[in-house]
Amino acid sequence: MITMDMIGKVRRMKLRDQLSDGEICRRTGLARNTVKKWLKAPGDITPVDSNPKLSHL
Repeated sequence: MITMDMIGKVRRMKLRDQLSDGEICRRTGLARNTVKKWLKAPGDITPVDSNPKLSHL
């Protein structure tokens, strides 16, 4: 699940640690497109789960 902590971690790796997008992907296990999207997005967004799990009641 996407959390604000994970988005913050990705941004810190890019800005403070100055890691490349590819290195961030390797260290976090996230897809390259996800990392690019999170870094490009404004800082005040909330994550949206693009694949919500439906209840099978």
